[in-house]
Amino acid sequence: MTNSSYTDDEPSRATPPFTKRSGLLELVTSHRQTLAIAALLVLACSAPFQLVPFRTFQLAMAMIYAIALLGLNLLVGHTGQISLGHGAFFGVGAYSAAVLMDRWDAPYLATIPVAAAVTFALGLALGVPALRLRGLYLALVTLSIAIFLVPLLKRGEFLTGGSMGLTLAKPTAPAWTGLAEDQWLYFLALVTMAVSFLLVAGILRSRVGRALHAIRDNEIAAEVMGVRLAFYKTLAFAFSAMLAGVAGCVYTWVIGFVSPDSFAIGLSVTLLAGLVVGGLGSYWGPVLGGLFVMYVPSFAQDVNQAAPGVTFGLLIIAVMYLAPNGLAGLAGRAARWLVHLVRKGKTNAH
Repeated sequence: MTNSSYTDDEPSRATPPFTKRSGLLELVTSHRQTLAIAALLVLACSAPFQLVPFRTFQLAMAMIYAIALLGLNLLVGHTGQISLGHGAFFGVGAYSAAVLMDRWDAPYLATIPVAAAVTFALGLALGVPALRLRGLYLALVTLSIAIFLVPLLKRGEFLTGGSMGLTLAKPTAPAWTGLAEDQWLYFLALVTMAVSFLLVAGILRSRVGRALHAIRDNEIAAEVMGVRLAFYKTLAFAFSAMLAGVAGCVYTWVIGFVSPDSFAIGLSVTLLAGLVVGGLGSYWGPVLGGLFVMYVPSFAQDVNQAAPGVTFGLLIIAVMYLAPNGLAGLAGRAARWLVHLVRKGKTNAH
């Protein structure tokens, strides 16, 4: 092996050389992204004070789904591993929080590290046997996880409440905040989503993120360059499951109720569809996918109460036809088109 090989202790030498033009472009792009994020945060912080409680609840749920999709995107979009069992990890995180709050009167904030730890460990345990699988075979294995979770939860009635589920008291806002219950729950979801995005951004900018992208692009080439496939695939599976568990924990806070049927196989399929529609491998894909998962089924129910699934499926087909790279890709193309029009207008003016 020559000195140009990639190892975990040495950055990849395939990185293009830094130039003044590329550095300026990267700085401008970073500046625009920072401004966009700041504007969205200001808008998000003001939203619960402008909306009625039900709309605030819907936005909180969209952010919860965005956290779950953020983890799924780490596995599918950035590592290239398919998963149809993400709803199961979501359910495990939800029940971890619910059981702690119901059976042991644990403070709700103490449930989020427990839910994260439980699902991280479960992701590690399930990631190891899935290492030798890929494509449809891996999808079937993860699908089986989502299938047997619901019967398992129903049979554990002494702990999970069985088919009736568990009803919980929602977290109340501290008196010093002056917030209503729906506003407090909204900000809990917002802060959790922001921290989750920072965590994933840190992972993707690190050596781990470069290794995951190398695996996604070409596993054989990545292994030749010194990337430990088994280690990084398992790690991606574990982090993906952990974020789904965190989302499930916050879901328990916001809903105040969990039941096995809430985490059936349809949830896993809907999450994967939401990620594909939002945009695989993009930073904004989980956010757009979370909005899609929250609002489109409700819209489909309003359009056709007899067959909302048909409407939902047709909407997915329409979105994928108009935006093959997802809504994030469509938004990027629209932004570039607007910039082109502005530049063209300035050129004609001169």
